[in-house]
Amino acid sequence: MRTVQNEILDEERALYGIDGLEVIGCRFDGPADGESAIKECKNVLAKDSYFNLRYPFWHVDHLKIVDCEQTDLCRAALWYSTDILIKNSKIHGIKALRECADVVMEGCDIVSPEFGWSVNGISMKDSQAKSEYFMLRSERLSFDTVSLKGKYSFQYIKDSEFTNCNFDTKDAFWHAKNVVIKDSVVRGEYLAWYCENVTFENCTIVGTQPLCYCKGLKMINCRMIDTDLAFEKSEVDADITTIVDSIKNPKSGKILVAGAGEIIMDDPEAKGEIIVKA
Repeated sequence: MRTVQNEILDEERALYGIDGLEVIGCRFDGPADGESAIKECKNVLAKDSYFNLRYPFWHVDHLKIVDCEQTDLCRAALWYSTDILIKNSKIHGIKALRECADVVMEGCDIVSPEFGWSVNGISMKDSQAKSEYFMLRSERLSFDTVSLKGKYSFQYIKDSEFTNCNFDTKDAFWHAKNVVIKDSVVRGEYLAWYCENVTFENCTIVGTQPLCYCKGLKMINCRMIDTDLAFEKSEVDADITTIVDSIKNPKSGKILVAGAGEIIMDDPEAKGEIIVKA
């Protein structure tokens, strides 16, 4: 095991190709402006360190990042890496996580457009994120107590579950497949269009024109607020405990709802049943 402690490193590939590396209290910063500091490494612990240069963790296997900061200049920080733990860290560079597998994140602050593309297996807990195109085309996501603010999130994801989350994000969950969202609040326009086998349970949905063109959509004990033109051309089985502003042309299935400001059924192909509960 090689230990590098309390050093400032700014050269290109400063710690390249090492199997067994501890980086403690270091700064990756300086005039040499070198890239790819910890590339092609294995069995790495980075703790209490500061990353201000590009591409620090590419092709790294068995990586732990604890109490670290990646700045907005730390671009594309983690790519093509596997078996990753990131804990109590700031992840503030664009495109921070891509083409990685088996990732665990806890207590993190993420400010990163295009975060988490094509990741296979990520668990995230007690974290917050600001991002655009968050988790695009990723699969096997398991999120608990995560807040998100952004746009175009969770598009094309598969086989994922979200619990106790708070998402403020338009165009979320488009084309998502085999996803369960429980005990969460989802705000935003045009939620989950073209999704397949998505279930919302004990959730609050806020925003215009949600849940259109869906297949196999289920909603269990959900609230819908400021939701107009909902369910257009969707295959849906829903139990809604609030009044929906308007429901338009559900393709098939059954919608139980506390009330509807307007029910629009002007498409002959719309066969969905809408039942206003007594």
